[in-house]
Amino acid sequence: MLLLVAAVAALVWANLPGGSYEDFWHTEASIRVGDASLSLDLRHWVNDGAMALFFLAVGLEISREVTVGELRNPRAVFVPVLGAIGGLALPAVIYLAFNPSGPAAHGWGVPVSTDTAFVVGILALFGPRCPDQLRLFLLTLAIADDIGAITIMAVFYTDGVSVVALVLAAMFVAVLIALRWVGVWQLRLYVVAGIGLWLAVFASGVHATLAGVLLGLLVPATPVDPRQREWLRFYGRAVIERADAARARLAVLATRATVPANDRLQDALHPISAYAVVPVFGLANAGVRLDAETLRGAATSPVTIGIVVALLAGKTIGISAGSALALRTRLGDLPGQVRYGHLIGGGLLAGIGFTISLFITDLAFEDETLRDQAKIGVLAGSLLAAVLGSLALRYLGERLPLCTIDDSGGPPPLPAGAWRDPTL
Repeated sequence: MLLLVAAVAALVWANLPGGSYEDFWHTEASIRVGDASLSLDLRHWVNDGAMALFFLAVGLEISREVTVGELRNPRAVFVPVLGAIGGLALPAVIYLAFNPSGPAAHGWGVPVSTDTAFVVGILALFGPRCPDQLRLFLLTLAIADDIGAITIMAVFYTDGVSVVALVLAAMFVAVLIALRWVGVWQLRLYVVAGIGLWLAVFASGVHATLAGVLLGLLVPATPVDPRQREWLRFYGRAVIERADAARARLAVLATRATVPANDRLQDALHPISAYAVVPVFGLANAGVRLDAETLRGAATSPVTIGIVVALLAGKTIGISAGSALALRTRLGDLPGQVRYGHLIGGGLLAGIGFTISLFITDLAFEDETLRDQAKIGVLAGSLLAAVLGSLALRYLGERLPLCTIDDSGGPPPLPAGAWRDPTL
């Protein structure tokens, strides 16, 4: 809801007379320490700085799911991962079919990503009519989708690269790996190394949000040493015997040490990312002038049309076909009551490409006209995907067959060739 309100507010603000929207987001802001300074406009502080926290949250989620979550089971992962690959590749191909050359072709990465927040929010509106396994499928797909989108940004949307800064970034990565290897559980050490990593990646020319992902992947998510609980009992009893500031501080530290650093950082970061960073990002990037001339240009622009078709048809067909291939070849499984109608509806909803699509739009286009046309395509395609996906889940969800046969109960399967026996 906050992201939706921020997007609408950005559209209204951008269309007010006077141009205050662009003037505000182009305001310069600097951080200076002695002779060293870092100066960016407000939009770049949001896109390069604050969004690193969003991508840090994504990296933490990926690390946790791979380590102790649902991504540990290869069969449970294979269906959404193959669906995500189809959902990444086909939209790019469709977009390039509309924009095969020129500056517009550089925007092929815009329609490849899915906005997890919007998708999960819409699924929540369906309540019990949406199987929990479908939510899990789409969450896993979104994680694989995020990995693909982040890789695309790092590889294809980086201009010049400073080798010295990259070497420095590699040194900070080595420090983070060492902290993880020796079992350091204090978050402040990871945060300090992460800030250094962000500065190095920013100076290298690679988009600075990659530092957030790397930090999230390297903060340990494995269960802590069970001996930490013994320390908690010891310091807890000490506080009960005599409560003072020193004993209370040690008891708090012992409590924190029993929870993986990944979980503690996610808990601290999630409200900031969800309720501040992402809405502010929408406010800073969703604003586009919707005057008659801009709308006429977008209505016939291959950039706008390519993005809309790629988000709707590319995501739906790519995800459905990739998932169906994994199911039909029995490489993966979707347990529970997930039907092909749910799969199609989920594929349509995955066409909501708001956050990262707008993010890549800013990286892909130098020309303001192409950027506005791409933003209109992202907004229109995401809106259509939300409406059509909701309708598909509502009216097709229970009407198409199950994706997999639930053999946990009921009569045993018939032996091979039993269909030839008329008595069976």
